[in-house]
Amino acid sequence: MDPNVTDLIHDFPPFFRIHKNGKIERYLEPDIVPPSNDPITGVQSKDVVISPEIPVSARLYLPISVTPNQKLPLLIYIHGGAFSIESAFSSLYHDYLNILVAEAKAIAVSIEYRLAPEHPVPACYDDCWEAIKWVELHAGGQGPDPWLNEFADFGRVFLAGDSAGANLSHNAAIRASLDEFRSEIKIVGIVLVHPFFGNNEPDKLWNFICPETTGLNDTRLNPAADLDMLSKLRCKNVLVCIAGNDRLKVRGQTYYDAMKNSNWKGEIEILVTEGEDHVFHLFKPTSENAVFLLKKIVGFMNKDMLPSVL
Repeated sequence: MDPNVTDLIHDFPPFFRIHKNGKIERYLEPDIVPPSNDPITGVQSKDVVISPEIPVSARLYLPISVTPNQKLPLLIYIHGGAFSIESAFSSLYHDYLNILVAEAKAIAVSIEYRLAPEHPVPACYDDCWEAIKWVELHAGGQGPDPWLNEFADFGRVFLAGDSAGANLSHNAAIRASLDEFRSEIKIVGIVLVHPFFGNNEPDKLWNFICPETTGLNDTRLNPAADLDMLSKLRCKNVLVCIAGNDRLKVRGQTYYDAMKNSNWKGEIEILVTEGEDHVFHLFKPTSENAVFLLKKIVGFMNKDMLPSVL
């Protein structure tokens, strides 16, 4: 990327910039890798098309050691990247999902959604909801994907994501709480790692990629603006993870405090990793703090969740 260009009309480092002719340039393009049978983690993966018209797709992960008709917790994962970069198919997320699925002994659906600014908000929210509704089709064992039909425990569904993906996960959980889900579907917990939320301050990136925003009280960006909405969350368990050196840590803390101050009756935990920066676990997955974070997420998923919903 040429640092000396003079024809920029918008610049949002380290995410993207836009030239006068409309060309969109990302500061870093994801390193796309194919699905695999990973010999290190013992996890197999494959790609599925959820909606060719939109388009929405996903990468599915399954432990190779799974036995016929064994039911595993279902993890729906949403990648981060400020709503505008990264991919469920990048090496960064592929490698991390392999590790997470192996440790949690879960089946996972990692959602590939449309990115801003080519596709302004709410496209990413709608795409994630489309993917979740596709997952729901499998609850009776008659959906289009055999892995989900045979191995997914729809009584133990988790939503998780990092950064913007954490934002999308929270909003999907709220939408699932307000919409009618099939009775077999139980979202029992959400995991929000270094969430990209608002904090009652203007956010230039958000205002650009979401031209329809209602401002500082837009609950998609700033859930803490509506405690009544937070109280409607039907899953019983939330884990918020923040990093000590992350500029977004205050926003994660604000979300945690708002949940505690709302009338929501569930249990929320917060994990603070001091001395680390935003999504450090993706870039240093074998570090001591990343391993501790992973084990915390796995423990959260595997603890006794009954009763699972409010």
